[in-house]
Amino acid sequence: MSYDIHHIRYDFPMLDMTVYDKPLVYLDNAATTQKPKQVIDRISTYYKYENCNIHRGVHFLSQHATEAFENARKNIQQHINAANSHEIVFTKGTTESINLVASSLGRNIVNAGDEILVTEMEHHSNYVPWQMLAKEKNAIFKVIPINDEGDIELSVYKEMLNEKTRLVAVTHVSNVLGTVNPVKHMIDLAHQLDIPVVVDGAQAMAHLYVDVQDLDCDFYCFSGHKVYGPMGIGVLYGKEKWLEAMPPYQGGGEMVNEVTPEHTTYNEIPYKFEAGTPNIAGVLGMDAAFKYINDLEIKKIAEHEHILLDYATVELLNVEGLKIYGNSPHKTSVISFNIENIHPYDAGMIIDKLGVAVRTGHHCAQPVMNRYEIPGTIRASFALYNTKEEVDRLVEALLQVKKMLD
Repeated sequence: MSYDIHHIRYDFPMLDMTVYDKPLVYLDNAATTQKPKQVIDRISTYYKYENCNIHRGVHFLSQHATEAFENARKNIQQHINAANSHEIVFTKGTTESINLVASSLGRNIVNAGDEILVTEMEHHSNYVPWQMLAKEKNAIFKVIPINDEGDIELSVYKEMLNEKTRLVAVTHVSNVLGTVNPVKHMIDLAHQLDIPVVVDGAQAMAHLYVDVQDLDCDFYCFSGHKVYGPMGIGVLYGKEKWLEAMPPYQGGGEMVNEVTPEHTTYNEIPYKFEAGTPNIAGVLGMDAAFKYINDLEIKKIAEHEHILLDYATVELLNVEGLKIYGNSPHKTSVISFNIENIHPYDAGMIIDKLGVAVRTGHHCAQPVMNRYEIPGTIRASFALYNTKEEVDRLVEALLQVKKMLD
């Protein structure tokens, strides 16, 4: 089946919007993707005809909702090729998934003088929790450097690994640079010293085929809203051996077996990490989003996005004074840039008035900005529904920015 961009765009109601009397060009997909009708309809159907709490009811609606919820868990297990469905823990998103691992695993394996490694390109969500843990435990927080092109210095990383390293946290794809990191190789190097690895997959899931068994990662985290699903839902994949050994992250309903004044025993995985009423509609919406991606085929999506990335890179570099940050040969779907002598916020305001949605600022990645000695960037990020014509609209907007501010 051919990649029918017009048919695909029809599935996304938001793309028909006009802003400031101009057709919307949405290039802020690294922040959140738009939602297809199939996802919106699935959420609506749940609230119209299936709304009920799960796991604790014997009546029809509860059993029906429970079955749909657990089927979604199995579908996501299959999507990322996890070994077991109980290795899929539903969370609020990538941030909570990482914090869960930091709080539950990190506090048990990290002690004073131990080392935690992160990279210089991490989103704050995969940086600050480990920094907080290191401070709490009087451990050493170390940052793996990146080079000018936006690639991790692998030789330095290899040297940094040692018998004191207790954990490595690395993003699969940088939300600023677009770099696709060699996480499989990094995981292998860490595992040679029995060091667990946490992968932030928030920016990877919509663009790459992810096989957690092939990567051999210990944990993989992602959010539904960056994969055409709803906000407020995400996944923590964890190897069974780690999840079994980890204490619960929160206390409450569903995560227990027996509660008495003397003691509490905990539920089996994954339920011991899913305290309280879950975001059932969010899980079902995320399940619909993955079905949508699978129907289109991730390979075809990636091919379309790479064509856009290459086209946009060439066209943007034709704008005088424009500099791109992140030029790794292993890159996907994100271009961060600045125009000489123009602040990204000023440019962003004009670009917005011309109907083009881009992100400006430090993108929750201040260490990256410090590395390149800049206050922030303009970031254009692409999705399966974007077109070359939209790239042209961005370039036209940038030329207008130069005309007004340069």
